[in-house]
Amino acid sequence: VQLVELGGGLVQAGGSLRLSCAGSGSIFSILAMGWYRQAPGKQRELVAYINIDSITNYAESVKGRFTISRDNAKNTVYLQMNSLKPTDTAVYYCAAGTTRMVAGDSPAAWGQGTQVTVSS
Repeated sequence: VQLVELGGGLVQAGGSLRLSCAGSGSIFSILAMGWYRQAPGKQRELVAYINIDSITNYAESVKGRFTISRDNAKNTVYLQMNSLKPTDTAVYYCAAGTTRMVAGDSPAAWGQGTQVTVSS
């Protein structure tokens, strides 16, 4: 599976962005998908993931602000980010694999990353 992310950019605090991740291959619909992020000088952290039954899981820091969703017909997963904070500034990476792999920081595939910068 190859993953291509779109949608990063610069936004003011309180604003919104939507990231998308398009996957290649017919197996997309049977994979769990997730988003990770890594801020400068910090460890990579799991932001959210969605499994093949569209059950979702979020980091506490983004609950109520971010929404992950998937469109299997388009082989695409989305991350809608609302009420953005400067602390959300990071490179965001799309990930794919089994649920265990995606939730455990060992996905089968990573996207190239997209920068999200939130100004105060």
